[in-house]
Amino acid sequence: MVLGEAPKNKKMVGKRKGKIIKRRVKFKGKWRIKKAVVVKDEGVSPLVKKYWVQRYDLFLRYDQGIKMDEEGWFSVTPEKIALRHASRCGGGVVIDGFAGVGGNAIQFATMCHHVIAIDIDPRKIALAFENAKIYGVEDHIEFIVGDFFQLAPSLKGNVVFLSPPWGGPAYSTKESFTLDLLKPKNGYSLFQVAQSVAPNIIMYLPRNVDLLQVEELAWLSSPPLKVEIEENMLHGMLKSITAYFGDIAFSDVSMF
Repeated sequence: MVLGEAPKNKKMVGKRKGKIIKRRVKFKGKWRIKKAVVVKDEGVSPLVKKYWVQRYDLFLRYDQGIKMDEEGWFSVTPEKIALRHASRCGGGVVIDGFAGVGGNAIQFATMCHHVIAIDIDPRKIALAFENAKIYGVEDHIEFIVGDFFQLAPSLKGNVVFLSPPWGGPAYSTKESFTLDLLKPKNGYSLFQVAQSVAPNIIMYLPRNVDLLQVEELAWLSSPPLKVEIEENMLHGMLKSITAYFGDIAFSDVSMF
């Protein structure tokens, strides 16, 4: 079996593990909710109203002019988790392959990293640029409209950050989210491309992702990579899973 293929026999998964560690990280914060009439005034669609009440989790500076499209509301990484990702990179060039409206790219840039933010949707890149201006980091980010897979041969960096589409809010209805459900390509193919770009990879994944498959990405690599799997807890609830591959796994982080 090669890395670009999903496992044909699930019994194989997890049997040839490299060095793996798992940890849980809790992010504290308070909900800040305004009256429902404000939701209506902001023109938020019914689909994303439940995300609107979490707007200060998504962007602490939301009231300063943050803008998102509908997909951005349910796909942007909460700011505290994005800051956690940024704290793990250790400097150098970070490539955000699916930048969306800029949540992660902004936090990478605030940690003094040079960031290449890529998204195939020009509207999202425009929103990401405007949001970066609110945080004063637009000069530290190179915004590119394009397909990460097509651009990969011309990219080199220290870290690749991958937060590909999970298929919308319906991902949470699945008992186990397998890597083949990631878009636009399965997680195995995505990981293989990322390895050609940088030695370190961060994957931001649904809370119900198949962890054995995530571990498998590490031991299918040649040589096998270190991997750290992190549960991201927000307001006492499991929000997401972050996997760190390469030398950035097991790094000591004291800020959380």
